[in-house]
Amino acid sequence: MSNINTIEQHTLRGLYHRTKGDKVIWAAVVVLALVSLLVVYSSTGTLAYKMSKSTESYLFKQVMFIVFGMLVIYYLHKVNYKIYSQIARLLFILSIPLLIYTLAFGVELNKGSRWIRLPIIQMTMQTSDLAKLALFMYMSRLLSKKQDKIKDFKTGFLPIIIPVGIICLLIAPANLSTALLIGATSLLIMFIGRVSMKHLLLTIGVALIPVLILISAAVVQHRTADADVAVRTEKSKIFTRLSTWVNRVESFIYGGKDADDEDNYQVNQAKIAIAKGGWMGLGPGNSEQRNFLPHPYSDFIFAIIIEEYGLVGGTFILFIYLIFLFRSIRIYKKCPYAFGAFLALALSFTLVIQALANMAVNVNLFPVTGVTLPLISMGGSSFIFTCVSIGIILSVARNVEQLEAVKTETPAENQ
Repeated sequence: MSNINTIEQHTLRGLYHRTKGDKVIWAAVVVLALVSLLVVYSSTGTLAYKMSKSTESYLFKQVMFIVFGMLVIYYLHKVNYKIYSQIARLLFILSIPLLIYTLAFGVELNKGSRWIRLPIIQMTMQTSDLAKLALFMYMSRLLSKKQDKIKDFKTGFLPIIIPVGIICLLIAPANLSTALLIGATSLLIMFIGRVSMKHLLLTIGVALIPVLILISAAVVQHRTADADVAVRTEKSKIFTRLSTWVNRVESFIYGGKDADDEDNYQVNQAKIAIAKGGWMGLGPGNSEQRNFLPHPYSDFIFAIIIEEYGLVGGTFILFIYLIFLFRSIRIYKKCPYAFGAFLALALSFTLVIQALANMAVNVNLFPVTGVTLPLISMGGSSFIFTCVSIGIILSVARNVEQLEAVKTETPAENQ
């Protein structure tokens, strides 16, 4: 027995020494993955019943996603992050026809054409996940190369904002919430990257026009009770999504036209889950609202966390994401190369902002969006791309760690 314990200790030590980069980020990822196992297993009971499967099958599937995701993180963090600068442009160009193909021929799930079905493995993938990753890699590359002329509108600002605009416009018809999150994150990164404030304010002003139109449409529809909007917009996927956006904003502002409205129903069930959870929760596996929430294992998994683990558990999850962001900002400050610094910051911001958006929807601080909770929601292409982003962040951290080690060794050698 002691020999087995010794072998396990040596294995853990070896694994610990082989994993480089920020150990706090590694710990945060492991904690979130363990929380994911608990909550996904608890929240998939109704889904398993509908699909005539066992809950254990979904647990096993989540374990496989987590194991594969950890391997992705491990091997990507071993890669020199400068390679990502070389492939950023290629990935960005590749993502554009993929987004167009998704709009035209994408698989329709949950009222939107956001997915394409991968051949052979028959797994659906959100092309917006790839496009988001490619955009932030490419934007980090552009920001690092144009720091000497970043204040100029033509040579500094336009080459950066045009790729952002292209990706957001291609994603918006099928997934407006993701497009808005990408746009907001991009502006934040550009602000940190010293882009002129007047150029950013101009962009925000232009972007606010369709948002204000959307809010106005929701207000008008509520006041006039115009039921013809949905009828007129059924002929096109894009206009169908427009009706969905208007209804979601209306439900958020006014609480929904009726209790049977799907978005309003989801929000109400999430509120009930949070109310039942209280401070300490009902305990692991004791959620009741998982039987009523349409997507308790993905979009509304945070409500299940609060119901089972209380506001204390929900606050703990928020704290883990903020720790992840804090450590990523630390990497940004320490990285001597602009590309690595912007890359780590951009990818960490998009993950944490997505997490905050998901939590805000669950507690009714934001309209229903359909974004998942990174590393916790049930596995899929979004989970894998999240792991890719974390692997790249840790790759930058590993490089910073190596540079710091060289700096500390050099004075000792001179002495």
